[in-house]
Amino acid sequence: MVDVGKWPIFTLLSPQEIASIRKACVFGTSANEALYVTDNDEVFVFGLNYSNCLGTGDNQSTLVPKKLEALCGKKIKSLSYGSGPHVLLSTEDGVVYAWGHNGYSQLGNGTTNQGIAPIQVCTNLLIKQVVEVACGSHHSMALAADGEVFAWGYNNCGQVGSGSTTNQPTPRKVTNCLHIKRVVGIACGQTSSMAVLDNGEVYGWGYNGNGQLGLGNNGNQLTPVRVAALHSVCVNQIVCGYAHTLALTDEGLLYAWGANTYGQLGTGNKNNLLSPAHIMVEKERVVEIAACHSAHTSAAKTQGGHVYMWGQCRGQSVILPHLTHFSCTDDVFACFATPAVSWRLLSVEHEDFLTVAESLKKEFDSPETADLKFRIDGKYIHVHKAVLKIRCEHFRSMFQSYWNEDMKEVIEIDQFSYPVYRAFLQYLYTDTVDLPPEDAIGLLDLATSYCENRLRKLCQHIIKRGITVENAFSLFSAAVRYDAEVT
Repeated sequence: MVDVGKWPIFTLLSPQEIASIRKACVFGTSANEALYVTDNDEVFVFGLNYSNCLGTGDNQSTLVPKKLEALCGKKIKSLSYGSGPHVLLSTEDGVVYAWGHNGYSQLGNGTTNQGIAPIQVCTNLLIKQVVEVACGSHHSMALAADGEVFAWGYNNCGQVGSGSTTNQPTPRKVTNCLHIKRVVGIACGQTSSMAVLDNGEVYGWGYNGNGQLGLGNNGNQLTPVRVAALHSVCVNQIVCGYAHTLALTDEGLLYAWGANTYGQLGTGNKNNLLSPAHIMVEKERVVEIAACHSAHTSAAKTQGGHVYMWGQCRGQSVILPHLTHFSCTDDVFACFATPAVSWRLLSVEHEDFLTVAESLKKEFDSPETADLKFRIDGKYIHVHKAVLKIRCEHFRSMFQSYWNEDMKEVIEIDQFSYPVYRAFLQYLYTDTVDLPPEDAIGLLDLATSYCENRLRKLCQHIIKRGITVENAFSLFSAAVRYDAEVT
């Protein structure tokens, strides 16, 4: 669950005000502005108000939240912000509003006048149902429900995708390579733009001086170009940092490219990459990635709920994904990004909300809901047949109606120790393994016996990391026995 209290600016609010928040965003050059939506769909802003980015109709800063009447009841769906800053949002009805800095027409109203209050962006969008918005430093993008992309604002590097470097004062449909293609996701770096198609293809355009477009070169692109290096994978999420890009595939694989001054690519060094590189190779399946054009920080969340961070983290350069104690990627940006802005519109769930993964993890070894017990070394482990059948071919076969085990309420296990078998069952619920390397040998034996190849790889990784002078002989003996790769 997202805790907005982790952002310093929200310490200005009372506990009652914090409790009412359902959506929020922290933005601004120094993370000094914030917008939030309450449980009764009222919209409030507070902070420094640089470049009229609070949309209150004046240029006065405020420590006391002010209500934005124009947005109350509009049901904000997507929100993004630029470096000016300017703010762009879309509602559940597909309507787009913008306000704030407008020196490059990034508000899309055909002028360069500051937007002191939220104004609907109309040109070419009135008949469109906009489902997502994204902002670069001084340019804006909107994704329509029909898969069309519109861009406007600053265009010095081609980030609007119009084929020129002339600023675009109103929303313009991005065509060329995207013509008759369906885009399902958009993202902006400072002066670059990225798009993901419904077939998993990725396109980029704009500034490419650090290789952030992933094209194998560092030349700017005035129109969308496909990232050919990702042709063999299907991407379903893309995010942009200041000058780097992350992409997540449908198989949970993570790729990174672009600027790497702070280690934000997670490759173990600080060398820029002109083409996508697969990172977090030995980690479990990644389900979410996070980056923000205002920062050089990267984050990812795995299927087991583990959150990693790397890049610029409170002034330090973290060059490899570092496991945190956080439960969501948003916390990384609240506590370690510079500035401490939010990378997306925060959604604050009620306390009783649990994701599917969290619910499964919670129900492991729960006597209240279990329909099966394993007895090992005199100890019981409570599980659910359905979960075991879904997650493991061994159990799927075991619980066939013609097997005796399908009728049992207690199954005795004598070929494996209690810690090993418990770790195995817990892995089926959480996709993670938490064992010392000595016990991982036993789990490796089990994984081999049950033909669990991914679990074998996890065990090999645990053993490899845990090799010491004292245990080297026994671990390498086990490696030979199970044909494991631990060198």
